[in-house]
Amino acid sequence: MARTNYSYEKRQKELAKKKKKEEKKLRKLEKKMGSTDEKEDLSSTDDEQL
Repeated sequence: MARTNYSYEKRQKELAKKKKKEEKKLRKLEKKMGSTDEKEDLSSTDDEQL
């Protein structure tokens, strides 16, 4: 009977957590950058109207 390789399963779980955390970090960064880009766009349109 084959034995379960718990260390492999644990490593896969850790890699999945790490990947998910990195994706979350990138989403937060994109959201932050997106909001600053919108503010810059608004300020540049205000300058053009003057």
